[in-house]
Amino acid sequence: MKDERIKDRIRGSLIGGAIGDALGYPVEFISSFSGIQRRYGMRGITRLDTEQWWLEDPYAIGKAVISDDTQMTLFTACGLLNAKKDGEEFLDGIREAYIEWYFTQVDKGEKDFQRCWIRDLPELNARRAPGHTCIMAITDILSGKESNNDSKGCGGVMRIAPIPLLAVTDGSTIGIETVYRLTEHAAGLTHQHPLGYIPAVLVAHLIYRLAKDEHPDKETYKEYIREGLALISGRYSDHADEVAYFVRLIKKAILWSDISTDDVITIEQELGAGWVAEETVAIAVYCTLAYFNNFERAVIAAVNHAGDSDSTGAVTGNILGAALGYNAIPQFYKDDLELHDVILHIADDLCRGETTDFIH
Repeated sequence: MKDERIKDRIRGSLIGGAIGDALGYPVEFISSFSGIQRRYGMRGITRLDTEQWWLEDPYAIGKAVISDDTQMTLFTACGLLNAKKDGEEFLDGIREAYIEWYFTQVDKGEKDFQRCWIRDLPELNARRAPGHTCIMAITDILSGKESNNDSKGCGGVMRIAPIPLLAVTDGSTIGIETVYRLTEHAAGLTHQHPLGYIPAVLVAHLIYRLAKDEHPDKETYKEYIREGLALISGRYSDHADEVAYFVRLIKKAILWSDISTDDVITIEQELGAGWVAEETVAIAVYCTLAYFNNFERAVIAAVNHAGDSDSTGAVTGNILGAALGYNAIPQFYKDDLELHDVILHIADDLCRGETTDFIH
């Protein structure tokens, strides 16, 4: 039964993140909540949009498409599993997987990088608003340069969920310290500002603790957040100013999750737009705390604002999915999700700790 619970949590985190991503993707570049309301009604977007009015994409007709956030998350998972299979350093596997993702986005074939089976899927070769920082950083990696972009964009945090998920199974040999170190370096491959990777470590901590907890509740979740803040304060004392700012922002998110009466105003006026990692994580913490037992309301709150809606939705879904599990996610969010079965298969591979053949 314990193995089934962990499997459900891993599935919940990956599918939950993809749902938040797909729900937020159509409104990511709508510049105001009033603009979202004009298109989707007074509550904003609440159901997956399968019309694809905001992009031309022949690969997912009738499906709610994922963005680069979920694409990179799936490549993170494949990189981890490839490294585990071949006895390599995990970071090397992730780096190579990101290079494979890069080639799917720049329309260039590359025979030397063909280890991720998902690269053959048309949906993962479609350009879904790839982040400029990620593209440029991987360009530097390929050319042998050391990328030094000082970016704290959310492109580092929105893709790291597979790292703690691989570590939560009983048979895993990956300890929590490896999770922290690997998350830091994986996010830091593309985002070198301390606030580009430190928030990712907090998210990894939360996903790990929630997925391992047999019966998580809101109060224990708050304890995990406080534990994570203490962790990063001690771990990154050489970046004291950045950490202090991030800790204040997360504590503000905790406070507002208990007293807010308007999610949009709280997010936009108190927490930010989510284009940078610390704001993405603050919004995710606020939404997951405010609606800890309600996946639907959490992701709706996470995406309905004038900011980086797909990323705030994705991180919210990753965290809350790890707490609630796949079976607790409403079916109507699963039915029209692009690559649902592929994501589920990769989640199960993470649970097994090995790549298996995908049967269409």
